[in-house]
Amino acid sequence: LVGRVTVNRQWAAFFGRGIVSTTEDFGYQGQPPSHPELLDWLAIEFEKRNWSLKELHRLIVTSATYRQMAVVQPNAKAKDPTNRLLAYFPRTRLEAELLRDTALTVSGLLSHKMGGQSVFPPQKPSITTEGTYGALAWNVSTGEDRYRRGLYTFSKRTAPYAMFTNFDAPSGEACVARREVSNTPLQALTLLNNEVFIEAAQALGKQMVKEQGTLEERITNLFRRCLTRTPDSEELRLLKSYFEAQKQRFEKKELDAKLIAGEGEGETNERAAWTVLSRSLLNLDEFVTKQ
Repeated sequence: LVGRVTVNRQWAAFFGRGIVSTTEDFGYQGQPPSHPELLDWLAIEFEKRNWSLKELHRLIVTSATYRQMAVVQPNAKAKDPTNRLLAYFPRTRLEAELLRDTALTVSGLLSHKMGGQSVFPPQKPSITTEGTYGALAWNVSTGEDRYRRGLYTFSKRTAPYAMFTNFDAPSGEACVARREVSNTPLQALTLLNNEVFIEAAQALGKQMVKEQGTLEERITNLFRRCLTRTPDSEELRLLKSYFEAQKQRFEKKELDAKLIAGEGEGETNERAAWTVLSRSLLNLDEFVTKQ
C-alpha cells in the first residue's frame, strides 16, 4: 500500500492525474485505478530500487507515455473523451510554486540556495497587515532570498502568499492531497502585473539588450528560453512586428520606458521593448502548461 500510494502521487505530479484519480482515497469510496497492473508494477519497481524517488522519476519521464505530445487525435478523443487511458499527453497547468520557479529560472534570477529560514517574496504588505487573526508585517526579503524557490516562501494560514492562492495553492489550514485547478482572468492579470513576473521580464529585457545577433536571432533565443522550442515563421513575424511597434511607442513617449524597463544598462527604449515582449511570452498559455 505504501508503494502504491507513493507512486500514484508521483504519477499525478507528472500527468496531472493519478492512476487512481482520487489520490487522497485508496479505499472503497475512491476511484478504481485506470491501469491496475501498471500501478502494481511501479510499486514493486519502487521497492526494488531501494525506495528511491529519483529512480522512480527517471523511470516515469523516460517512458514513451510521458514523452508523448499533447496533440489530440480525433479517434482517440471519441474512444476516450477524458484521456483516462493516456493516448496522448494530458495538458496540465504548472502548480503555483513551480510556475513562479519557472519564471525565475527562465530569467536567470532563481536562487539555488538550500535550506534556511522562510523568505518573503515581493507582494503588497496590506495582504497580511489587513488580514484577520492578527496583522503580519510582510517585510520583503532582499538579495538572494528574494528569488528563492517557492518551497521556502513564508505562509500564514489566514493570509497565504497571494500569487500562490491565485493559482490554486492550498492555504495550509488542512492537508490537501489533490489540488483543484481553476482557470480565471485573475491568473492572467497576475502573470502580467505581479512584481515577481515583472522583475523576471525586466531581467530578460536586460539580457536581450546585451545579446549579440540579429533581431530575429535574439527573438528566437528568447522564445526558446520561455517555451523550450523555436518559433515558426509566422510566430517570429508576429513577435518581431510586436517588438518594433512597442519600441516605437516608447520612442514617441506614449509609454514610460523607464518605468517598464527599470534600472539597467543599455538603451532604455530598447530594453523596455524587450521587457514588454518578455511579459507577453511569460503570459502565454504554453508557458504555464505542461504539454
